[in-house]
Amino acid sequence: METTVYSPRLHKKYKDEVVPALMKKFGYKTVMQCPRLVKICLNQGVKGSTSDKKLIDEAVNEMTTISGQKAIATMSKKDISNFKLRKNMPIGCRVTLRNVKMFEFLDRFISVSLPRVRDFKGIGEKSFDGRGNYTMGINEQIIFPEINIDKIARISGMDITFVTTARTNEEAYELLKEMGMPFTNMVKTGASK
Repeated sequence: METTVYSPRLHKKYKDEVVPALMKKFGYKTVMQCPRLVKICLNQGVKGSTSDKKLIDEAVNEMTTISGQKAIATMSKKDISNFKLRKNMPIGCRVTLRNVKMFEFLDRFISVSLPRVRDFKGIGEKSFDGRGNYTMGINEQIIFPEINIDKIARISGMDITFVTTARTNEEAYELLKEMGMPFTNMVKTGASK
């Protein structure tokens, strides 16, 4: 009796299509030189959380629903009197996805969530940090199909960071482009796969 191990669709695509394409483009000698996606970090600051503690609980529940993994509240590091903020008060939530959950989230994000953005013209390619990481912002959490629009109290955005092993922006850009991220120049020219 043979058991098959589940492998996400994008992980299979990475092995079968992305690695050969990157090896050809950059002239890597081994597969281990190819950049790969390490983790995806979702981060959300909650406005007004100092006065209403329920907002944090709602944000944590929404982030858990979106990512498929338990989100945690982020705490303030110091006191800021102008914002009525004390040390260790919850001010947001975050979740870090790796391995199977990371590939599942990326697949849903590219194929389902991004097409639901209003007036979508692709994502900008200027948000690389020089070390192979890409950060983008989402204005409305309602683009995720897991969120029921009727049950949310307020619309809020979030930051999504894609952490890769790429050493340059160009390598990270090619990796994410081959994985299916719709960058703006691809959408303009109609070259998206």
